[in-house]
Amino acid sequence: MKTKVILAGLLACIGITAQAQDAKTEEPKGKAIVQVMANFHTGFGADNDNRGFELERSYLGYEYNFGNGLSAKAVMDIGKSSSVDDYQRIAYIKNAMVSWKRGGLTLNGGLISTTQFNFQEKFWGYRYIMKSFQDEYKFGSSADLGVSVAYKFADWVSADAIIVNGEGYKKIQINDGLNYGLGVTLTPVKGLQIRVYGGLNESGEEGKKSTANLATFIGYKHDKFTVGAEYNHMWNAAYADDANQYGYSVFASAKVAKFADIYARFDDLYSNDDWNVAKDEQAAIIGAQFKLGKYVKIAPNFRMSMPKATGANIGYSAYINCYFGF
Repeated sequence: MKTKVILAGLLACIGITAQAQDAKTEEPKGKAIVQVMANFHTGFGADNDNRGFELERSYLGYEYNFGNGLSAKAVMDIGKSSSVDDYQRIAYIKNAMVSWKRGGLTLNGGLISTTQFNFQEKFWGYRYIMKSFQDEYKFGSSADLGVSVAYKFADWVSADAIIVNGEGYKKIQINDGLNYGLGVTLTPVKGLQIRVYGGLNESGEEGKKSTANLATFIGYKHDKFTVGAEYNHMWNAAYADDANQYGYSVFASAKVAKFADIYARFDDLYSNDDWNVAKDEQAAIIGAQFKLGKYVKIAPNFRMSMPKATGANIGYSAYINCYFGF
């Protein structure tokens, strides 16, 4: 009798173990990528007629981990046209890339995320509310076709390099020039991070100048608050000789509850000899973010735009930004 009981117990254990192994084997290694960014906004004063609901951008894709550090990701970007008169949605392939990680080494290839301002964007943390400085003022593209490599030498220092076409993910390669970039990230103490990035985007056309970029950033992240500041300089914007742009951005955020935080940011954009004064501005934003569960965020905020062109009016607006994603 005891023997039968023992055998029955062993069989039960084997059955449970087999089921657990099967469950582990059947567990999916991939995950869907769904991100939707929308807002309701209204202007005040001179911008009083600028109001309405807006679907800013949607990301739809899939990421799969093959094991041994190898993974692949494909993401479609559905956004609005750059033309102010075109309200139709336009779809682009944002990422179509393969990554391999081993120890401190990371290799990426394909239509990849660029490294020019990716670090700053993640540190800022409110991309669905407002893009980071370089992305907002078109200092570079967030994705491009090429390869990148990053290596973490120690807990306090890492470096990365990238070579891409230089025309972003919305255009095919037309010019012969390439875009090269080198970056170094330092973490001297826990929470404090410093980054320096330099890039050269070859014009590939006779009579046009290559565009150069310098991006510097310092930030401190704590469990309760975050502060950051960046300075950026671009030489020969749009491959035009002596068309330089530069500026800085400072921001801060603080957690006021488990589901809520507040944030503020100030940007200042210049151009040498005021060649781009029609678009140069100071901009400020202040607001709050509320997390409604795991996948939804709502962020009411107030914005002020101060154009540098003579006679231009200061713009005031209120937004309610919404995000859904997993």
